[in-house]
Amino acid sequence: MDRTSRFTVDAADDGRLDTLIARRLDLSRTQAATLIATGCVRVDARAEKASFRPAPGAEVVVELPPVQNPRTVLAEDIPLTIVYEDAELLVIDKPAGMVVHPGAGNPRHTLQNALLGLDTRLALVPRAGLVHRLDKDTSGLLVVARTPEVHTALVAALAAREISRQYVAVCTGVMTGGGTIDEPIGRHRSQRLKMTVRRDGRPAVTHYRVLKRFRAHTLVRVELESGRTHQIRVHLAHIGFPIVGDPLYGGRRRIPAGCTPALAEALDAFHRQALHAARLALTHPVTGRRMQWEAAPPADLNSLITALERDAV
Repeated sequence: MDRTSRFTVDAADDGRLDTLIARRLDLSRTQAATLIATGCVRVDARAEKASFRPAPGAEVVVELPPVQNPRTVLAEDIPLTIVYEDAELLVIDKPAGMVVHPGAGNPRHTLQNALLGLDTRLALVPRAGLVHRLDKDTSGLLVVARTPEVHTALVAALAAREISRQYVAVCTGVMTGGGTIDEPIGRHRSQRLKMTVRRDGRPAVTHYRVLKRFRAHTLVRVELESGRTHQIRVHLAHIGFPIVGDPLYGGRRRIPAGCTPALAEALDAFHRQALHAARLALTHPVTGRRMQWEAAPPADLNSLITALERDAV
């Protein structure tokens, strides 16, 4: 089923973008605003705010998210590491290997299943309260809204770049310094499982800073402005420093000449992207208090970093 809706604004469509989309697609204004905030709407190929008033003749493209019957997402008793919780939100430290949302090939045992098992009221919140996502083999922090109102507020905050997300990653290659990657990202034209930098993609900005250099690798801190699929993995590979262990963008596994046997073994055994969501900061949508959380890298990534440090001695 085609989930892309296109229409041309006519003279009778005077008004805000969220109101226009709600009327044209028979949605609530909140639903339309959420689509805009999550980057699903383009006006003449540009992202605009909900308050934007498109002129007659403008083309509006809306990419609707997949329809998911909440009854098909079963509650499951899966242990979760809860970093923080109150009546409005949860912060979860997701393990590597856990899929966030059910989908083709992963109908169960996902974070969404686990959240429904943790709190049945999350069935009343879009996507069981998940505001953003991490790739299956990326570990780290995720925020979960516990009410529809908080979900809407956090989605809008994410779109407005008011939620700070910092990651640590081990890259192949030795960087001379940090920088910013400002390159649009879209679906790869021939390999549909991959994303790539392409001129007609969605805007994407990634900041990176060198934390430590090794013989043939670099430990970096990465901060996102946008949140495109595979963004960090695509951007770092694009500038020639792919993440260690990345099965899609990492290329051939490289063992540095002359490295210790322990490092060679650690690199050979690392079969996921060495990427961890280490820090999350946001303004609480109810209390207005600025809050932040940190999660240490998991054991496998810590072991890899330790092997790199010992090799460098």
